[in-house]
Amino acid sequence: MRVALVHDHLAQDGGAEQVFKALVEIFPDAPIYTLLYDQKYIDKYYRDRQIDASIIQRLPGGVKHYQWYMPFMPMAVEFFDLGNYDLVLSDSSSFAKGVITKPETLHIDYCHTPTRYLWSDTHEYINALKYNKYFKKIISLVLNYVRIWDRQAADRVDVFIANSLTCQKRITKYYRRESTIIYPNVDIEKFNISSEVGDYFLVGCRLVPYKRIDIVIDAFKKMPDKKLKVFGDGIDLSRLKNIAGEAENIELLGRVSDAERAKLFSQCQAFINPQVEDFGITVVESMASGRPVIAYSRGGALETVIPGKTGLFFSEQTAEAIKETVQNFNPNNFTPQFIREHAEKFSKERFKKEMKEFIGKEWEKFSASRK
Repeated sequence: MRVALVHDHLAQDGGAEQVFKALVEIFPDAPIYTLLYDQKYIDKYYRDRQIDASIIQRLPGGVKHYQWYMPFMPMAVEFFDLGNYDLVLSDSSSFAKGVITKPETLHIDYCHTPTRYLWSDTHEYINALKYNKYFKKIISLVLNYVRIWDRQAADRVDVFIANSLTCQKRITKYYRRESTIIYPNVDIEKFNISSEVGDYFLVGCRLVPYKRIDIVIDAFKKMPDKKLKVFGDGIDLSRLKNIAGEAENIELLGRVSDAERAKLFSQCQAFINPQVEDFGITVVESMASGRPVIAYSRGGALETVIPGKTGLFFSEQTAEAIKETVQNFNPNNFTPQFIREHAEKFSKERFKKEMKEFIGKEWEKFSASRK
């Protein structure tokens, strides 16, 4: 069976990229198609793989400032010639699902979310932009065009896989399609229970406004006796530094290495998840380190955190709700080994096994339908 893998872009290392690495392991000989890639990232993970990038890769600022070319990404992804493949497996939270395949090709899409800034978060996305209202109106018109394309692109997919129940509900609402849930993989083996636990709480991710790290910082500014460490980088970093101000109990670490990240998880009092995630890999990474999670009670955290056993929930997405939950938190109420064992349900081995079985069954059905 001739297989091609498609991914939105390979310019950062997030949860979607962890899933894609596992897919690459399942199909070690499959060529990779992507809108663009960062060469350092490719050298680190895909040095010996065949990678075809779109025209955006060769445009000025196409890699460092790829967001500029968002209106052209639908066209760019449609240029990929996938006519020689039996199976196309796309891994997408935006454009990869829009590739064009022939009738004799099975296209399975692993959907991390229907594109957030086009659907569920579009108003928040526009409001957060640092432009005047007239330019925002122009951006809204562009998003309207891309939204229409995105809905049509979803019809090109033969089979959808959702990464969570939250994602599945969004696929149903926005794309009017059925899907099967296969939870993402987490590199459990990279995280361990530490014999030493520090005196700080931890939060971290790609720093963008919808992650709501701002309300966590606000909460800890009101609790000078509680320490907070924030890891990660992104467009929201400077704003978050301004919010933190001179607070001595809050430390913004910026981008950290994998080893530093694992140590931060293993020695924190608890990891705080203030955002609505479709799944939330950092939540599971904390649990893989034996540390409990304090999470907003919406989204994927409801599917991964066991209240009272592996973490606690707060019901309002506010600094006050976080403050109250942190003040009532007692680490002695949680058993690190139990938390770790729960996280092992989201291992890479489990993911690869479920994906292989699912793809095999769908290929059998697709092949039978063509006879």
